[in-house]
Amino acid sequence: MGASPWLVLLAVGLYGLAHSILASLWVKARLRGTFGPSSERWYRLAYNIFAALSLLPILAMPTLLPDRELYRVPAPWLYLTLTGQALAALFLLVGLLHTGVWSFLGLRQLLQPPAVEPPRLVVRGLYRWVRHPLYTAGLLLIWLLPVMTVNLLALNLGLTLYIVIGAMFEERKLIREFGQAYVEYRRGVPMLVPFLPGKRGN
Repeated sequence: MGASPWLVLLAVGLYGLAHSILASLWVKARLRGTFGPSSERWYRLAYNIFAALSLLPILAMPTLLPDRELYRVPAPWLYLTLTGQALAALFLLVGLLHTGVWSFLGLRQLLQPPAVEPPRLVVRGLYRWVRHPLYTAGLLLIWLLPVMTVNLLALNLGLTLYIVIGAMFEERKLIREFGQAYVEYRRGVPMLVPFLPGKRGN
């Protein structure tokens, strides 16, 4: 089993690096320069498809590599973890509905003409409690797994680091996009954990 968790961490690190580069403004500018403004219409959908397909083999690694179980949550605590995961999945869906499912997937950009109205900062619903509810829901889903192995622990640690760093980079883009409105929003709403102070701390 020795190298298995390190291979999982390496895979997550390469995944995060590749997707951070693809999500950068530099890549978007290059695509716009090469393919014209129309590239903005299909970029989001293409990015999501690539992200999903490239994540699948990483998620399979913990079961394919030699592993060792660390713990297994017994009943009745098992039902609490499963309930927490179900609530996290519900929060994920609600967060998507707040921002627009079709826009998140990239289908609206592809099928509809470019919006003439400026983008709107969403601060309602779950976004009143955390700035990135989709990331919070994702973290709950992975850390409430009722069975934990060494490989799964490595995967969760890698994904958590990727999510936190990704959220910080995303906030830079949101400040550029929304300016002072997002700065004020960030001061009063925590990043990932509800009821903590805002700003960068969380």
